Amino acid sequence: MENWTQIHRVRLWHVAIFCATLFMAGMLIPTLTTAQSSSKEETYRQLGLFGDIFQRVRESYVDEIEDRELVEAAITGMLNSLDPHSTFLNTDTFSEMQEQTKGRFGGLGVEITMEKGMVKVVSPIDDTPAARAGLEPEDYLIAVDDVSIIGLQLSEAVEKLRGEVGSEVTVKVQRGQLEPFDVTLVRDFIKIRSVRSEMFDGIGYIRITTFSEQTTPGLMDAVDDFFREEGDALKGIVLDLRNNPGGLLTEAISVTDAFLEEGEIVSTRGRDASGGSHVYAKPGDIARGLPMVILINSGSASASEIVAGALKDHKRAVILGTRSFGKGSVQSVIPISNSSAIRLTTARYYTPSGISIQAKGIVPDIEVELARIEAVKGGIVREEDLRGALDGSGDDGENAGSTTQEEEETAPVDQSKIDYQLARALDLIRGVSVFGALKPAS
Repeated sequence: MENWTQIHRVRLWHVAIFCATLFMAGMLIPTLTTAQSSSKEETYRQLGLFGDIFQRVRESYVDEIEDRELVEAAITGMLNSLDPHSTFLNTDTFSEMQEQTKGRFGGLGVEITMEKGMVKVVSPIDDTPAARAGLEPEDYLIAVDDVSIIGLQLSEAVEKLRGEVGSEVTVKVQRGQLEPFDVTLVRDFIKIRSVRSEMFDGIGYIRITTFSEQTTPGLMDAVDDFFREEGDALKGIVLDLRNNPGGLLTEAISVTDAFLEEGEIVSTRGRDASGGSHVYAKPGDIARGLPMVILINSGSASASEIVAGALKDHKRAVILGTRSFGKGSVQSVIPISNSSAIRLTTARYYTPSGISIQAKGIVPDIEVELARIEAVKGGIVREEDLRGALDGSGDDGENAGSTTQEEEETAPVDQSKIDYQLARALDLIRGVSVFGALKPAS
């Protein structure tokens, strides 16, 4: 009688697991079409198999594991097997993600993805431990505190990288064909200032580090400041999206719309071709039609690619730099029970010309590799450098405009003088400005 009761309880537990699995499947698996109805029986059989294995692991695994951990691991495995961006967000992870989109969260400040079982850096975020430590796009993180993270799920790798603010973590980095090397970082609160701006010789420069809720207001303020400072003398705008890993789709659309008078910004297409969406620009160009150059590189991903792709297709901006990352898939965050959620890939992005960004990226109009401008030893010799040369003003005194070595050493670094891609972008706008001034009036 006791054995029969035990067997009966096991069977009841199987039924409970089976019912719970069906409930989960109802939330996660789309309704079967008529053509798929013949496979229902097989689907139920596989779900029953899941219940059997769940029970066997629960009873026989060497260590006791909570049922919640097993269920979460099963969900995580199912989603991670789809693509690198679909994943399960437990209560803590979901809460942290919500804080991140508001522009303040804890960690190292690096956007990562999975590639062939390895953690790959998409981009470090400006002014964060990762950026200050010199991590670069396309680096691979292969160990944390001498423990390998190769083969871990992305969420597991993220947990290894996170920790208390102020604590140290040593990451082993594989860069290209170089020998792996260690980088020690101090975890910090990541306060994202998503928009920075500067003026270079009458050209407005805007750096967008990520697309958060602060981005569009920051962009508007920067452009207003340019016109307030330069007025009609403003020559153009450089929009720097290099190493921008993306962010909120709504902000990418808003930023693109700010520079377009009309036309499509982006479209998405999912499994059902008829269920795609199209987003169009509203009238109003905050840059008033001035020339624009957008800088991109392999660290420009997702939302950055939407902005660059739309402005390129509408010929509103010249794209300069190197090919972007190529993340053109749409992830929908779907809240579920217990304050958790799933991030599920539900569609692909397409630029206005109908080109998919996924795994292709945005190809620049003008390809310019990353380089650093350095002065040649000894410098360039001109007439004014010759001993005893006549001064251009006719005076015999020293050139009043010369700069002493001490002044040069204490002067702030001008990024436009050492950043080769930025220098070429500024040159391009200067050229367009000069050409416009030389054209005869109509």
